Amino acid sequence: MEWYWILFLLLGSILFLMFVGVPIGIAFIFVNSVAAFFLYGRFGSFDANVSASIGQLTDNAFANMAIFAIVPIPMFLLMGELFFHSGLAKRMFDAIENLMGSIPARLSYVTVAGGTAFATLSGSSMGSTALLGTLMVPEMEERGYDKSMSIGPILGTGGLAMLIPPSALAVLLGTLAELDIGKLLIAGVLPGLILATMYAILIYVRVTLKPSLAPSYEVKRIPWSTRIKYFLVDVVPMVSIIFLVILLIMFGIATPSESAAYGSLSVVILSFIYLLIIPLLQGDLDKVKIFWPNFQVAMWKSMWGASRVTIIALMILFGSSLFSNVLAGSGASVKLIEWVTSFEISGLGMLMAMFVILLFLGMFMDQLAMMLLTVPIFFPIMAGFDLGMGPEKQVIWFAVIMLLAMEISFTTPPFGLLLFVMQGVAPSGTRFVEICLAAVPFMLCAMALVVLIIIFPSITTWLPFLTK
Repeated sequence: MEWYWILFLLLGSILFLMFVGVPIGIAFIFVNSVAAFFLYGRFGSFDANVSASIGQLTDNAFANMAIFAIVPIPMFLLMGELFFHSGLAKRMFDAIENLMGSIPARLSYVTVAGGTAFATLSGSSMGSTALLGTLMVPEMEERGYDKSMSIGPILGTGGLAMLIPPSALAVLLGTLAELDIGKLLIAGVLPGLILATMYAILIYVRVTLKPSLAPSYEVKRIPWSTRIKYFLVDVVPMVSIIFLVILLIMFGIATPSESAAYGSLSVVILSFIYLLIIPLLQGDLDKVKIFWPNFQVAMWKSMWGASRVTIIALMILFGSSLFSNVLAGSGASVKLIEWVTSFEISGLGMLMAMFVILLFLGMFMDQLAMMLLTVPIFFPIMAGFDLGMGPEKQVIWFAVIMLLAMEISFTTPPFGLLLFVMQGVAPSGTRFVEICLAAVPFMLCAMALVVLIIIFPSITTWLPFLTK
């Protein structure tokens, strides 16, 4: 069988099963197991024994699930879940709002600042969008904000979940592509901060040109001493966890796995301090009495949420390993790379083609499915092009662009998945076209960042290789 028919049947079968509602991991495992039996049992060139061939495939897949590099995934997920269920996220949002004072469009800035922090700690774009849509949009609508100033920043900050560490999806991408996890996590710091700054500038420019987008209203003045207290008590400790994780990885003090564990432990310690120690010192016995049952509930919900997503991620890793091995064993991956590189096309031209494909796929499937389908194909192809920055830097650079492309695709009208998430949590009467229009300016900011990264690759490569 020709290689292109093998590739077509594999991808077509997987997409069909996903379309009819079969979970991603199960679809990959089923299709690739059947393909392994069919290919290696009848047409295999390296082993005529079906049982031995498939056994080798599963051994390789299980080995990929048991590597130390994927430990950050459950730890980062647990950190985000604890941050939310312990109430620390709400404290930080309230503090940021109080710090903003009466500046125009303050709630839009609160959404960008608080959403960036929450997306960073949670690592979930869909979760961040759902939470912010539930908390912020009704409040902003009540105060007369235009839809583009309330919904747009939420859709934009969801994209930061994949860039600024700790990002569980970046760890998963690095694992699938066999990259240096620590360098990939650090590579997302500068692009993520630049993107958040671009969002803030966009809000400032729009509200300056058209003040009616965010009407002013009376805000209770808070003394500077109180603002400093909010900043030191409710913002600095939360943000310091992010910096702790980043610095431990960046300076080689701890591995990404160890840093993730330190981060989760830090959130647990902060939960004890805010929910038990501070009320105890203040003599608030009512809060002290309900601490233990509330803490147990928060821990249970956090561990359940992190475990559920971790199991899904492990199934996806298993399915991806099968997919990669089947492609390699059938010769489809080698033939595909040879076919693609036979065209007279530059590395940047190939990058643009992959970028468009990711934008298209993101309209119909989530990030995990996109990674499974594209990583085994895209990374070997890009490795065949020399863009003048060295192989190690080039794969990190491409991985960051791929993360950005997947996030942009989540808000690409008319079928971006985050658009439908927002539709589900937005106040009644919100039209879908309003959500799509609100997403466009922030999506263009992310595309502008991609252009900057292509023109100035050091945006992604300077920081991770700074300590080399």
